[in-house]
Amino acid sequence: MTSPNPIDEVTGTETTGHEWDGIRELNTPLPRWWLYVMYATIVWSIGYWIVMPSWPLISSYSEGVIGYSDRVAVAERLAEARAGQSEFLDRIAALPVEEIVGDAALRNFSIAGGESAFAVNCSQCHGRGAAGSPGYPNLNDDNWLWGGTPEAIYHTIRYGIRSGHDEARDSAMPAFLRDQILERGQVEDVVEYVLKLSGQEHDGERADRGKDVFAEQCIACHGDQGKGNIELGAPNLTNALWLFGDDRATITSVVSNSRRGVMPAWEGRLDAVVLKQLAVFVHSLGGGQ
Repeated sequence: MTSPNPIDEVTGTETTGHEWDGIRELNTPLPRWWLYVMYATIVWSIGYWIVMPSWPLISSYSEGVIGYSDRVAVAERLAEARAGQSEFLDRIAALPVEEIVGDAALRNFSIAGGESAFAVNCSQCHGRGAAGSPGYPNLNDDNWLWGGTPEAIYHTIRYGIRSGHDEARDSAMPAFLRDQILERGQVEDVVEYVLKLSGQEHDGERADRGKDVFAEQCIACHGDQGKGNIELGAPNLTNALWLFGDDRATITSVVSNSRRGVMPAWEGRLDAVVLKQLAVFVHSLGGGQ
């Protein structure tokens, strides 16, 4: 019987009769093995529908013959993980942070957990590597406003800074120009003295006048040598580590208007054990005391 469709002259294969812009479609069936695989997947899918949860219902879903649930499986694995960690978690809950740091096994366990908690809760401000940015402290150096011991770090994380918690860290630098404590010229003089304290280029005559202003207004917190006071959260003005910046304009802005950044109190937001793990992790970054 002669095929009603033309035969392709190059391949000798019958065409389907379809033609587009002079191009004819060859009638080349799929390989048998490909068809058998497709049929097998159809059979497999029917079996899967029966055995596994698959069909959505109005208020739930079909549980299948074996009643498997990824949610239940994950919950079981998490429970197993918690049970395996319970020894460490119980000891961390019972010990002060200083003792956790002194126990190698607990310290390593806490660092691992603290790093994960830091990435989720703290990296948004302090950065993924904890290097900070203007207004957000670098946790890798050894310059600490409130102290870098494990217990001091734990206190800061737990209660925050100006967070409204009764135990929060708090310091209140006056806004010397805005509140009319100093005149603009006095502010400019004391800024020159601060630049001198930190070893930067400054106006010597104005710095000399600023020294007197500093003695009257600033030494109560920063000390007579400008090296700060951890008990008050007053920064050391003689080093090169500045929270908001060390240029003349920034220092003038801080003296004039003050800065009162806020760190939240993580107590109540995070588990008590996680708070200790965070403190151990931050202490391990290299700047802990």
